[in-house]
Amino acid sequence: MTENAQTPPIRSARPEITATLMVETGLDEAILTTLVHRFYDKVRADQVLGPVFASRITDWDPHLERMVEFWGSVALMTGCYHGSPVAKHADLPVTWAHFEHWLVLFRETAGQVCPPVGAAHVIARAERIARSLNLAVEDAARPHAQPPNLSSSTGPQPVGGADGRA
Repeated sequence: MTENAQTPPIRSARPEITATLMVETGLDEAILTTLVHRFYDKVRADQVLGPVFASRITDWDPHLERMVEFWGSVALMTGCYHGSPVAKHADLPVTWAHFEHWLVLFRETAGQVCPPVGAAHVIARAERIARSLNLAVEDAARPHAQPPNLSSSTGPQPVGGADGRA
């Protein structure tokens, strides 16, 4: 990626794509770092979300670093985040109301920190992420039926009768 005064450097596995997204959205690593830190400051102080995060995260510095990598990958396609966020969130004791509240804080912070196009860009992605994580939480909470016993001695029965004709 070519560096210039308008486009600060950013780590990326896809520098051309990242550079294009940076120009289109006005986002860069410094803005995403500010977004993540301010957002999680609000989350940590929040009466609803704070306790959920406090029960899971004891060392915030590594978490914030990972979240900056995550948002760089999500917003600017840097490819720097390597993790499985759905698995990390599936067993959280939360409902859609928690995700809606998370989105309120995220939208507010993005609007304060990001240029308008960049804010719209990260908010759209945050909304998709919230829906996806909520589905994972709901699925994990749902009692799953026991899988069928495929080793049964009766085995599958032919369709249409004993001769197999329908």
